[in-house]
Amino acid sequence: MSAPKKLFIKTYGCQMNVYDSERMAEALGGEGYVETKSPDDADMILLNTCHIREKAAEKVYSELGRFKGLKAEKPDLKIGVAGCVAQAEGQEIMRRQPLVDLVVGPQSYHRLPEMEAKAREGEKVLDTDFPEEDKFEKLKNRPKAKRGPTAFLTVQEGCDKFCAFCVVPYTRGAEVSRPADRILREAQDLVERGVREITLLGQNVNAYHGAGPNGDMTLAQLIWELDKVDGLERIRFTTSHPNDMQDDLIEAHGTCAKLMPYLHLPVQAGSDKILKRMNRAHTAESYLRLIERIRAARPDILISGDFIVGFPEETEADFQATLDLVEEVKYGTAYSFKYSTRPGTPAAERPQVDPKEADDRLQRLQALLTTQQREVQDSMVGRDVTVLFEKAGRFPGQMVGKSDYLHAVHVADCDRAIGDLARVRILSSGANSLAGALID
Repeated sequence: MSAPKKLFIKTYGCQMNVYDSERMAEALGGEGYVETKSPDDADMILLNTCHIREKAAEKVYSELGRFKGLKAEKPDLKIGVAGCVAQAEGQEIMRRQPLVDLVVGPQSYHRLPEMEAKAREGEKVLDTDFPEEDKFEKLKNRPKAKRGPTAFLTVQEGCDKFCAFCVVPYTRGAEVSRPADRILREAQDLVERGVREITLLGQNVNAYHGAGPNGDMTLAQLIWELDKVDGLERIRFTTSHPNDMQDDLIEAHGTCAKLMPYLHLPVQAGSDKILKRMNRAHTAESYLRLIERIRAARPDILISGDFIVGFPEETEADFQATLDLVEEVKYGTAYSFKYSTRPGTPAAERPQVDPKEADDRLQRLQALLTTQQREVQDSMVGRDVTVLFEKAGRFPGQMVGKSDYLHAVHVADCDRAIGDLARVRILSSGANSLAGALID
């Protein structure tokens, strides 16, 4: 019996890319591949790329350059580029890096087995189509291994918002939602393989409108169907757009016990002028009123957000409006970035903010967000939370898991196993995690 072929996948970017990498591994698992953690051992290397950051493509080319020596040593090694950079760059990747054997976009990775077979025959293979067939259905009969207690599940892809800074509509395509019955089947399969918490993924996940038995379903309706899955204990979703936060989803946060009290709801800026220039289609005031309604439904909910500073034409007054909004919302966690140009987007052609000024603004914003994050974490001390244990800690008898609010929690003298849920009293707050003790 021949030894299995080895597959190395390096994943960049968002949670959806993590999900896609898992599906790609399953697709190639049916062709005799097993994953390895080192490219040196691999028979095939896949870079699953992200195009959301500045110079993303150049970073991919740099990474590929590191494999030249390995390719020379192992002529049969196959190298592929997947994901959003693959979609954006296409044939250019093979032109600039001839060592690349295949390029596959994020909507075509279910075709990897056929592409791999052609690459083995010496062909250079490119597929950046937006095929009509359902890539998820094409993979449903692939070999599936035991899973950890948490998993991502893509329910919606693409975006119709066309924010001025974003490449997603060009690399992932228009908004498409998966039929509800297929999502429920996949969720049931994940639970049977050991998963207890599922995070629903989408570029605009709360714009979900997948087909159900009585017409299109909203995300809230899908969550209530998932609530019925025995063995599934926790439901989360990301990433949301403020304009798609419907009433039934807000209500679900207050009434669905399995829906965790955590919401990632990017605002990007606090200045209405900048929001309009970003093509965000909401105002700072409408966002703040939305947060009020969400907290009225679930007072203890932890709010997370995204921010871009130094957007073209941003003034100090515009930036101060962002700080004011942050002060009012009080974020439990947030992601903040200095604006960077994405080729092909409208904002890339506009007058840019001085980089030093943008750096200064980012530091000030991050200082405020860090203070808020620490205040929220410190407020957890003395409270009882439910923790889903995910791994052993660094010390004997220690276990680490996530609370309802997505805080990392370390528990000493813990006799619980990976995948167990337990009530924990929080005893102390660290820089990025909490420490607690089992209550019972």
